[in-house]
Amino acid sequence: MLTLSNSASYAVKALSCMQEGEDRPRFVKDIAAACGVPPAYLAKIFKKLVDAGILVSKRGWAGGTDLARAPGEIRVIEIVEALDGKEFLEGCLLGNEICSDERACPLHQFWKRERVLIAGELHKQTLADVIAFEERRARARQSRQAIASASA
Repeated sequence: MLTLSNSASYAVKALSCMQEGEDRPRFVKDIAAACGVPPAYLAKIFKKLVDAGILVSKRGWAGGTDLARAPGEIRVIEIVEALDGKEFLEGCLLGNEICSDERACPLHQFWKRERVLIAGELHKQTLADVIAFEERRARARQSRQAIASASA
């Protein structure tokens, strides 16, 4: 199954947690606790996101980490590329060292088309879309729990 790297997945999850609650910089350890990501690993991820201009970070007692832009202006592909590089979809789907139009594997044409579709979808999706999805999912979970409690 093709999935994003753990780093990219953790980053998207953590960035979507940053919009919950207060509108101020937050400490990495607090964000990690809120979204269930290991704090030391998240600190390394956030360093890359700061370097990419997705986050801003300030040291000191009034410091913390915050989004550099509004969630609707941060595309998921930016997050993935900051962690996995712009070539994250490159390479052979079957893992062949050499796979090109001239020396193709059986899945080369399929993967060539799919890479374009995947990159396009990641470019369309913003952090605001992820946040909205997570909020809808949380509301649905609360509704199911309320129904289950009422019928018990």
